[in-house]
Amino acid sequence: MNPTPTPAPPLVPGGATAHAPAAIHTRGLRKVYPRAQGGLVAVDALDLTVRQGEFFGLLGTNGAGKSTTIGMLTTLVAPSAGQAWVAGYEVSADPVGVKSRIGVVSQANTLDRALTVADNLAFRGRYFGMRAPAARRRALELLERFGLTDKAGAKAHQLSGGQARRVMIGRALMHLPDVLFLDEPTAGVDPQARDDLWRIIANLHETGQTAVLTTHYLDEAEALCGRLAVIDHGRLLACDTPEAIKASSGARTVITVHYDGDATPATDALRGIPGGPHDMDVDGPTVRVRTTRPDGVLGHLLRAGGAVGLTVRDATTTPPSLQTAFLTLTGRDYTP
Repeated sequence: MNPTPTPAPPLVPGGATAHAPAAIHTRGLRKVYPRAQGGLVAVDALDLTVRQGEFFGLLGTNGAGKSTTIGMLTTLVAPSAGQAWVAGYEVSADPVGVKSRIGVVSQANTLDRALTVADNLAFRGRYFGMRAPAARRRALELLERFGLTDKAGAKAHQLSGGQARRVMIGRALMHLPDVLFLDEPTAGVDPQARDDLWRIIANLHETGQTAVLTTHYLDEAEALCGRLAVIDHGRLLACDTPEAIKASSGARTVITVHYDGDATPATDALRGIPGGPHDMDVDGPTVRVRTTRPDGVLGHLLRAGGAVGLTVRDATTTPPSLQTAFLTLTGRDYTP
C-alpha cells in the first residue's frame, strides 16, 4: 500500500493542465557538493515542470547537471536546497513514496547475472508487491512486447547490449510506474539496436507513459521528446519544444573557419562581411560567424584571410539546429 502523497504546490504557468497535477515539479532545486569536492554547484535553483504523459528531455554536456538532477528526482542524491515533487510525493519528505511510483533505467547494465531474463523482471515485480503468478505473467507480457520472448530463459551475459537495454526498460515498467527515467538509453549500442530502442521508446510515448530522457544525442532528443530542458553549469537556460528552443534562442547558421595561423591580429580585416548583420568571434586560428544570412560569408573569410597571409585549413557550415541553439545559448559547442 502506497503512502499518501505530499501535496504539491500550485503549478507554474506552462505546467500540467488545471485538472491534473504535474508528474514532476521542482522549485528552487539546488545541489552543492562539499568543499572537499571543490564546493561544486551542480544544480542551481532549478524550477521545472513535467506534465503527465509527457516525454521530456534533459539536454546538456557532461558536467551540466543532468545526472545530479535525475539523482535528486529519483532520491539517490539529497538536495542541498529547494523542493521536488515526483508523482505527487516530495523527494526529501517521502522518498519511499517516490520510489514506489518511478521506474529507472540507468546507463550501466544492472541486470542480475545470476538470474534468467524472465526472473530479472519477475523478481522486480515481487519487490513491488506483486504475487508470483501475476509477476510472471507481467514479465512474459513485457518480453513479448519488446521482442524478447526467445530470451526469457537466457542469462544477462548472453544478451547483446541492445537486448540488455530492452530488458532493463521492461524491468523498470514491471510495476506500472507513473514516471519512467531513461538515462542515456541508447549509449554504447550499435545503430540497429539504437533504432530498435527508438521504436520502443516512441511506443511508450504513444501509450501515455510519462518519461524523462537524458541523452547525449541531439537527434535523439529532437526525435523523441515533446519538450526539452537545456541545462548548462547547473542552470536551466531554456525549456520548450525543440522547434521553439531553436526559434527563441535566435539559432543561426554557424560558419566556422580554421586558419593555419593566429587570426587575432587580422580581426579587423576579417570583419566587414557583406549582407549582415553577423556576429563574429575570433579565437586563435578559429573564426566563427553566426548569421541568418550565410551567403557570401565563407567567400569573404577566404579572401580576407588570404589578403593578410592566412590560409584556410578547414571550414564547416552548420545550419540552424539544436546544435546551433545550444551554441547560441551557452556560447560553446555541444560536445558530449
